[in-house]
Amino acid sequence: MLSLNRCHHIAIICSNFERSKSFYTSILGFSVVQEIYRKDRESYKLDLALNGEYLIELFSFPNPPKRASRPEATGLRHIAFEVGDLDQALHFLNEKNVQAEPIRVDETTGKRFTFISDPDDLPIELYEVILS
Repeated sequence: MLSLNRCHHIAIICSNFERSKSFYTSILGFSVVQEIYRKDRESYKLDLALNGEYLIELFSFPNPPKRASRPEATGLRHIAFEVGDLDQALHFLNEKNVQAEPIRVDETTGKRFTFISDPDDLPIELYEVILS
């Protein structure tokens, strides 16, 4: 059996680099680890960390094709982030004009969750885990 340690990073290609950079840093709270412009590819690569842990590579390329998101298509479905207080998270997002789907309850765990979308309609799940 292959022995994986953890998820190293998630790579996301965006259609508008500045808009997505702002969303992931100003709204979701990621910090910039490194930003590189690759002239030969006309592409930015932005390394982002969450709470000090490197997690996302945000790429820009000239004219990337749209991602099939809805109806659901084969491939990556969504990325999910744990939050301690879903109501507080949704209040903050509402103030930033980020719309969330109605809150649902996980049938297996009883935990609350919802989805938002990034600027390119990538589904992002917010999953409430209340720490005791």
